[in-house]
Amino acid sequence: MIAPGLLVAAPRSGSGKTTVTLGLMRALARRGLAIAGAKCGPDYIDPAFHRAATGRPSLNLDAWAMPPDLVAALAAATGDGADLVVAEALMGLFDGVPAGPGRSGASADVAAATGWPILLVLDISGQSQSAAAVALGCARYDPRLRVAGVILNRVGSERHRRLATEAIEAVGLPVLGSLPRSDAVVLPERHLGLVQAEETAGLAAILDRMADLVAAHVDLDRIVAAATAAKTQAGPAAARDAMLPPPGRRIAVARDAAFTFLYGHLERGWRLAGAEIVFFSPLDDMAPPADCDACWLPGGYPELHAGRLAAARGFLDGLARFAETRPVHGECGGYMVLGRSLTDAEGVAHPMAGLLDVATSFARRRMTLGYRTATLLADGPLGPAGTVLKGHEFHYATIADPGTDPAFATVTDAYGSAPAPAGSRRGLVSGSFFHAIARG
Repeated sequence: MIAPGLLVAAPRSGSGKTTVTLGLMRALARRGLAIAGAKCGPDYIDPAFHRAATGRPSLNLDAWAMPPDLVAALAAATGDGADLVVAEALMGLFDGVPAGPGRSGASADVAAATGWPILLVLDISGQSQSAAAVALGCARYDPRLRVAGVILNRVGSERHRRLATEAIEAVGLPVLGSLPRSDAVVLPERHLGLVQAEETAGLAAILDRMADLVAAHVDLDRIVAAATAAKTQAGPAAARDAMLPPPGRRIAVARDAAFTFLYGHLERGWRLAGAEIVFFSPLDDMAPPADCDACWLPGGYPELHAGRLAAARGFLDGLARFAETRPVHGECGGYMVLGRSLTDAEGVAHPMAGLLDVATSFARRRMTLGYRTATLLADGPLGPAGTVLKGHEFHYATIADPGTDPAFATVTDAYGSAPAPAGSRRGLVSGSFFHAIARG
């Protein structure tokens, strides 16, 4: 059984999903309810804000990279012991990539897999009655879904609210709240999205302001009543088979302001598989603990800390010693740190670990974004050669010099691109810009 929940979604990005999601979470938690969060798609940053708002881990549910059995199993896991799950959609409700039924990566596919109804957020700035046509289209576009209600956002006046509300309710959809325009609940942003939760000054106060805004303008009782539970048909074996196995039995995982992007479902899955995770901080000049049998460098923002990492001789020397006898893998930012050098936004090249021959640069910025299917070219901590992994890539850094190391994997995108070599490997060290989500 999946806990009762709602999926906060919108017709497009920038409609106010995050404000509504965090405000609802905080407002309901202040009522004494046990609230859990979930995030559709591969986004790393929003789940940390969910955790700050609810006090519970938030898991990613990705309908492209994960088979439906795994989506349903993780939905059940994130809601275990909770009264209500508030899930946050990605982009527009139906936005995805070409794929088979239920596997487009759209948030609508997650709603279908979990049975959670949609709480539709509409930014009605610049329109009034026309919002009803948008709401009705969202409600009827996909017969698998149910829109439980609508929240209006960026309402300009009482007259504006009334015109939109009456039109939407006339087509049979309840309006459960209306939020006025507000600049008091904006979260800071940087190149990969929002500034991370742990870096956001005064986050508790911002969350409380969001909760105050939602509690004052949304009918919380009707929203709780609209949430529904679903019985999942997930096959436990199929869900287990899709999980990425732990790279070791005792895994050293870098975690600090430079290394933060470890998916919650991977951490949870590795622990359930019997692995122990030991965190260490490269920024505090800590080496991976010697009693671990694998090291994982997640993504994050090493480009913001390149000078400090270059000076962390205890970390770099200890990492080199570790890599002589045990596997080390780096994803995205971790891959950059494993390379020969990292050039920051000011054009300063900082020496990195040198365990891989690649040189990366943040001075020459180019956004790379999208789903990837990776096929491993050699045995390693992510599996034997030939293993197929589903994942995602999102970065602005570029490869200044690929070096001479053989590729880590071949990758294709969701649009059928030709397989291309990606990443690097040398000895027991491997890495790429690819973030693994599940086995394909």
